[in-house]
Amino acid sequence: MTLDSRFRRRLPLAAGLVLVLVALGAAFGYGRAATTPLWSDQPIAVAPTTVSAPDWVALAQALKPAVVNVSMKRAAQATPEALDPFFQQFFGRVPPRVQRGLGSGFVINADGYVVTNNHVVDGATEIRVKLADGRELAGRVVGRDPRTDLALLKVDAHGLPTIPLGDSAALKVGEPVMAIGNPFGLEQTVTTGIVSATGRVIGEGPYDDFIQTDASINPGNSGGPLINARGQAVGINTAIVSRSGGSVGIGFAIPVNLAKPVVSQLASAGHVTRGWLGVGIQPLTADLAKSFRLSQTDGALVTSVNAGSPAAKAGLKQGDVIVEYDGRPVGRAGDLPRAVAETPVGRAVPVKVVRDGKPLTLTATVGRLEEAREAKAEPAPGEPALGVTARTLTPTVAQQLGLREQRGVLVVGVNDGSRAEAAGLKAGDIIAEVDHRAVASVEDLQQALRRHPAGAPVLMLVQRDGDPLWLAVGA
Repeated sequence: MTLDSRFRRRLPLAAGLVLVLVALGAAFGYGRAATTPLWSDQPIAVAPTTVSAPDWVALAQALKPAVVNVSMKRAAQATPEALDPFFQQFFGRVPPRVQRGLGSGFVINADGYVVTNNHVVDGATEIRVKLADGRELAGRVVGRDPRTDLALLKVDAHGLPTIPLGDSAALKVGEPVMAIGNPFGLEQTVTTGIVSATGRVIGEGPYDDFIQTDASINPGNSGGPLINARGQAVGINTAIVSRSGGSVGIGFAIPVNLAKPVVSQLASAGHVTRGWLGVGIQPLTADLAKSFRLSQTDGALVTSVNAGSPAAKAGLKQGDVIVEYDGRPVGRAGDLPRAVAETPVGRAVPVKVVRDGKPLTLTATVGRLEEAREAKAEPAPGEPALGVTARTLTPTVAQQLGLREQRGVLVVGVNDGSRAEAAGLKAGDIIAEVDHRAVASVEDLQQALRRHPAGAPVLMLVQRDGDPLWLAVGA
């Protein structure tokens, strides 16, 4: 799903007081080594036995005491004028600007562990956590994970009410849910709705797997819980789609099953360690599946294999389709990064692929994901369909144009309404292969197209902005 740039990708912080500036602000791994669990998964006793008729009044009374307001201060970047010595000569030194904002969070452990969003506390110089009983305590960041937009805070308190964590994988579309938070600074606000969808990809990163809900969520709800009819948190509210900044009935929450291992690692180590395979991937379209002799579009199509990576050492190749990882089917390309990230570093896992139409099982020893290493699922190309102006790419031409690739066929233009345009080819793409054969010139491309069977889509490997991408150009 693509969100308009005017839409809000994450919930900004609710407006708070400011000293100089008014601001509307703004995984994985395995369990915590501890003698007692970090959280409970037991349903709230007042919850009904069925999800069809939740007692929201009783659940709200039971759970609101565990929802907190998170306020923060952060230093705002000084304007160029304020830093200008000429400006300071006449007006003096301008005090640093301070942004204030409000978000939400909820207690998962009676000893003061609070879950919230990373963007609620990112860059904060001071954090205050206000409890439902009116106490306001200093908050300390135990750990943050920008990739999943999660943060774990700690306050100096004991015996606090908590919210148990449920099973987000068990959520059904249409199931009732309740959100509790601090929208626009309005404390302890409760809204209800349903699960509108699961598994949403909204462009936040390789681990997108959001719960969509129509429960009213607004700025300031960030970090608050999304609760099921059993009184368990099944999500952490984090983003909305809105042109106005307010709720339009499309909100997103991080699934609690994604959050659990992240929070465990934050509690035990203060950071998250993730597995790394070392492949670039993209989804399969129907025409791509046909080109790779597959009967369905399940799996992740490998666009590149990093040299020296666990994938390379295991024998994975460009053009392989990964259909199963560590015993888990890969239904969508986005399933793979999450599965790899969850894998402990150093573990050997079976990887089932389809290569040249034949199944093959390889074994990969998972490495550690570094900041610069991240498998990513490319957007699915548009509906395939050929008509381009092209030139042979030589080292001289590449140097003149500032291109990293030295060989191939450079797409100079794409005709409107052509099959190439429909397939997603763009000016600037470099065609490297046609039907698994390298093309080094326009003549090679023409010969490859003449050899191609009539009526079948043409499989192309192109380089776009330095990254490989498979396209199937329709007949």
